[in-house]
Parts: sequence; structure tokens; C-alpha cells
Amino acid sequence: MTYLAERPARRQTLRVRGLDFQLYHWAGADPRPVLLVHGWGDSGETFQFLVDRLPPQLTLVAFDARGFGRTEWAQDGYWFPDYLADLDAIVDVLSPDRAVDLVGHSMGGNVALLYAGVRPDRVRNVVSLEGFGMLPTQPGQAPARYRDWLDEIRGGVEFATYDDFAHFAKILARRNPRTSPDCIEFVAHSWGQVRADGRIELRADPRHKRVNPVLYQVEQTEACWRQIAAKVSMVAGDQSEFAKRIDGDASRERLLNVFRAIEFETVMGAGHMLHHERPAEVAALIAGALGV
Repeated sequence: MTYLAERPARRQTLRVRGLDFQLYHWAGADPRPVLLVHGWGDSGETFQFLVDRLPPQLTLVAFDARGFGRTEWAQDGYWFPDYLADLDAIVDVLSPDRAVDLVGHSMGGNVALLYAGVRPDRVRNVVSLEGFGMLPTQPGQAPARYRDWLDEIRGGVEFATYDDFAHFAKILARRNPRTSPDCIEFVAHSWGQVRADGRIELRADPRHKRVNPVLYQVEQTEACWRQIAAKVSMVAGDQSEFAKRIDGDASRERLLNVFRAIEFETVMGAGHMLHHERPAEVAALIAGALGV
């Protein structure tokens, strides 16, 4: 049995930057929108579990990033700065006159943090769920990265397909053992769609799988983070491999020296997909960070 939403989303299509974006809107008494930014391979729709446990007065808006979910595919590929520009355009439409609160997961958390540093006047609070930056790179990695990228452009990339939704849900459950079966079923139908031959394919552009030939620069990212005026909350799952980064190259001590105002929270019994696995606990932390 699939998950039944307590607070169903209203869908709308918003055209920005030449693409049709799928938005999910949950209206509350407070008109100021809290924007929910999903991670790589996810969709805005699966924030539903979190939304059902957040205070009902909040107005929440999620969207499918370009090339994911029900948002249109980009014809020239995918580059990280485009995620910033998309968020900037959506913020301008949804809240042209007031700063917004941002909640992002994984890649979405990194997008939210970077945006808050680039547009400090447009963001009031940031909650980053398992988004702590990326692993440092070295210049010597560039030749291999470019070769891999060229090879993938030449040969193409594809996502796996599945026999049916039951098969897809079984795979998801194996990868995410802490997520309840009803939520797994919901995620499977959000992420997947039926092909002409009856198999299930991901509702995403395979070109997202291409290796990024542009090396991640920690120093550039931290320069943007230093410009953030908003309060920042970083939330990790104690069972997540990503969370170990806070005790490694993204140590608390180092981050305290980068951000003007930052808090750290840990969700026990949760992995990287903590908003799917422990939505009640994560929602309580978000509500506290937003002061509601």
C-alpha cells in the first residue's frame, strides 16, 4: 500500500529560463514560501513525507530540478551553475519582495548554501540536510575527468530499467532499508514511469550520469559561504557515510570559521535519505531552525 498524503500537493507548471518546471505547492496561513530543494536523482514530490509533519501554517513549495521528475530536460546538458540560476528565477517569481527560507537535501542543500552566499539578501534561513559541500579535488585529476566526460559524450549514458513497479520498489527498499514500505512505494511511482515496452524507467535525463569535467573548488565554495547572512543549520543522519565528512575535511571547527551563524544537528537512526527515513524528526529540526 502506497503512502497516503495528509496534505496533498497542488501541482503547477512554471516556465523559467526556457524550461517548464514542475512545482508542488502546499499552502499555509503564512504566505512566505519555504522552498524545498531536492537532491540528485530525487524529486520535489517526495518531500511529501516531510510536509505532512511540518507545521501546517507554513507555505511550502518544492520543484523538480531541470531534467529530473516532471521538469523539462535541458538540451545542452547539465551544469551546476544552472541549478543556482533556476533557483534564482523561481525565488523571483514566488517571493519577489521578501527573503525566503530554503531547505535543501544533498545536492539541493549545496545549491541552497551556495545561493545564500551569492544572494545573501534573498535568503533568511537555510537548512541543509546532508549537504556539506563536496570532496576536494586536485588539478592532477583534470585529464582523466575530461577523458571520461568525452568518452561518455561519445558512447552515451543510460539509467537502469526495471521489470515493473514492484521490482523497482524492491530495489529501492534494498538500498534504503530504513524507509517504510509505503514511502518506498510512493518514491517508486514518483521516480519511475512506464516505457512503451512496459518496463519502468527513471523519470530523469540519463545525461545527469555524465561525469562533471569541471573540478570542485573548495576555496571558491567557502568564499561564497562566507557571504551568507542567513542562519544556517546543517543536519546529518548518524548512519550516513556523508555525515562522516563533518568529522573529516568538512569538520565542525572548520565550518564554524567559515559561516557567520551555523548550528549542527544529528538525526539518530537515519542515513543519507533522512527526510524519507525519519521525516518526523527532521521536520521537528526544520521547524526549530525556522522558529515555528
